[in-house]
Amino acid sequence: MSLAARSLAAAGAVSAFIAVGAGAFAAHALRDRLDPSALQTFETAARYQMYHALALLAAAWLQDRAPGPLPSWAGRLFLLGTLLFSGSLYALALSGLRPLGALTPFGGVAFLAGWGCLAAGARRL
Repeated sequence: MSLAARSLAAAGAVSAFIAVGAGAFAAHALRDRLDPSALQTFETAARYQMYHALALLAAAWLQDRAPGPLPSWAGRLFLLGTLLFSGSLYALALSGLRPLGALTPFGGVAFLAGWGCLAAGARRL
């Protein structure tokens, strides 16, 4: 497995680890501290982080099978999307600062671009 594929796989595993921890934190520590809307926002962040942790693993697999820039770009965009989308939602839920929500759509666009790169890379198989 190439260094690029190993890096994507490791990033996916770490991101999944964090997503599971965030979900457990929401279920056990935040349930009584956040209002239902904020708790739902936090859980959405964890869910999308997990989806894209799995997408990072798919990018690693694709990088190993069809090396090139597209799987690497997919991984970078999934990481950026996680930071902007999930990160802004975590921060919004915990702080209540509504302006943080302005970052969320940029993360969504990064996710979409990552999926586009993954699809284009998969066509090379």
